[in-house]
Amino acid sequence: MSDPAAPFIVEAAAAALAEEQRRRYEFRKWVSDDIKAEFINGEVVLHSPVKRQHLEASANLYRLLSTYVDMHHLGAHGYEKAMVSLTRNDYEPDICYWSQEKSRTFHAETMLHPAPDFAVEILSRRTARTDRVIKYSDYARHGVGEYWIIDPKKQLVEQYVLTTPSDRTYTLQGKYGTDGEVHSISVPGFTVPVSAIFDKEANMTALRGMMSGLKYILNHLPLL
Repeated sequence: MSDPAAPFIVEAAAAALAEEQRRRYEFRKWVSDDIKAEFINGEVVLHSPVKRQHLEASANLYRLLSTYVDMHHLGAHGYEKAMVSLTRNDYEPDICYWSQEKSRTFHAETMLHPAPDFAVEILSRRTARTDRVIKYSDYARHGVGEYWIIDPKKQLVEQYVLTTPSDRTYTLQGKYGTDGEVHSISVPGFTVPVSAIFDKEANMTALRGMMSGLKYILNHLPLL
């Protein structure tokens, strides 16, 4: 504020942001279901096909999360093409989850979603900086309570959580290998053996355990 040019700087920034929003509006008009794209800091980012290790990790975790959330009626979930619209950017997280409170506003035609309660990004060589720097900061700033960064090559899960909702900064809750398990903070009761993210047999075992738990609960409900 001590710079005499401050008004001109603000004016230039406002003009640049207005132009950015115009490009963002154009992006939303042409992006379609068959295009994997995001709008990040004024630029359209088109994503190339990913390796099998990325696809399998994403599918395995989403299978567990979606089954668990649906079984317990916890809210809504998204995979690959669910667009999250934040103040400046539009993202398509690999996996995300919204609580019942947030998802009550969704309907069949919803395309632009609010900040999720839980987001997952799976690293690739081209997206690592965006996932670790831009999205990391933006998700925290917009109150995404829990963020997992998954490295499919090293088979590691990094779990970040907001220290407090008002802080808007993440704390590393833990870094887990295939001999560990991750307890979600934002999805009540959701626990994932890390091996179930990277190994199909471990994934099926975890899924069967989840279904058996539900069957046990249903069998022991008191008769009305």
